Amino acid sequence: MSDLFTSAGLEGAAPRPLADRLRPQRLAEVVGQEHLTGPDGILTRMIDSRSLGSLIFWGPPGTGKTTVARLLAHETDLHFEQVSAIFTGVAELKKVFEAARGRRAVGRGTLLFVDEIHRFNKAQQDSFLPVMEDGTVTLIGATTENPSFELNAALLSRARVLTFRSLDDDAIGRLLSRAEELEGKPLPLDEEARAVLVRLADGDGRASLTLAEEAWRAARPGEVFDGAKLQEIVQRRAPIYDKSEDGHYNLISALHKSIRGSDPDAALYWLARMIDAGENPLFLARRLVRMASEDIGNADPQALVVASAAKDAYDFLGTPEGELALAQAAVYLATAPKSNAVYTAWKQALRVAKEGGSLVPPRHILNAPTRLMKQEGYGVGYDYDHDAPDAFSGQDYFPEKLGRQHFYEPVERGFEREIRKRLEYWARLRAERQQGK
Repeated sequence: MSDLFTSAGLEGAAPRPLADRLRPQRLAEVVGQEHLTGPDGILTRMIDSRSLGSLIFWGPPGTGKTTVARLLAHETDLHFEQVSAIFTGVAELKKVFEAARGRRAVGRGTLLFVDEIHRFNKAQQDSFLPVMEDGTVTLIGATTENPSFELNAALLSRARVLTFRSLDDDAIGRLLSRAEELEGKPLPLDEEARAVLVRLADGDGRASLTLAEEAWRAARPGEVFDGAKLQEIVQRRAPIYDKSEDGHYNLISALHKSIRGSDPDAALYWLARMIDAGENPLFLARRLVRMASEDIGNADPQALVVASAAKDAYDFLGTPEGELALAQAAVYLATAPKSNAVYTAWKQALRVAKEGGSLVPPRHILNAPTRLMKQEGYGVGYDYDHDAPDAFSGQDYFPEKLGRQHFYEPVERGFEREIRKRLEYWARLRAERQQGK
């Protein structure tokens, strides 16, 4: 069908999106990825050395992954073949591989670009391995998800991962200037509206050009939009955030580290970002409870109470009223004294428990409900702590074969300062009473 349109001279009249018309023709024209495509970039060096291996392009949408793959094929004189993991099955892949083998037989290589490669299952990903190894194809896979989690280790071992970055404001600005040069007219935006457009693009070059097209279509002759009018025209672009994938983990990590770093303002910002993007508030409530134990612990035992109460409050109130309880908990946790002493002690105790195996408790702390157990010495020598001075007997409660262990080391912050004093006091009493035996 495309040949018919071409022969009829109609193809040139077909409308093409601005992003397609502005597609770079050389690697040096790609904006925002200078660490890859600049004069000293990794891809520039590969082309200069005429040595292009299989690659995984990892980065958010609209950062130039497809464009760069096309340019690499052109620069290296490889046939460019593009498939999408969303629409392609094993049968279609086999056809692509056979065609690549045919081209290889006549001396031409194939650059196979696989968009959304993380959507292929393990068997489909494994099908690339033989054709990568024998040189039938040079694979470039594009993914918006972390390759470490989404791609097979075997595939990753045969390809180099290159990270594409979200476009910064300067890069978006350069794209918009190119668009104005191509269209031969300025965007109908005042300075404020231009900044709003850049912000709405959210690091996505393709989105910035789509927004620019919408502005041009909506403007009447001589009309110039301010920021509020632009947002009214283009509506609001949804945040780049997938609750089940990488954006989800990036933002919850940012929230957790802000609370751990005692920054309530940053904690509120990341909490708001996730709520605004549609995250399940109960997921956030559960994570706040976890943070209360992991990062605050006994430095402020009330933190766990506050976080649990926030979860219950949200259960009771729902959205939007209950979200305030989550915000209150986030601020409390961020401003609380911090200690991971319990978290660290728990990990050490788990490790020792797994390594030690099924060691039995010392007999003096075993109950003896039967005569036989009494004859075996169960419970003999046990000192009832409430009958001891200071309600502390100083006995040993670890398995005899293991010996006494030390896991919990309270910090000199918050309530754990008092716990440390108490433990030091008991340690002195234990040493004295062990000597007296």
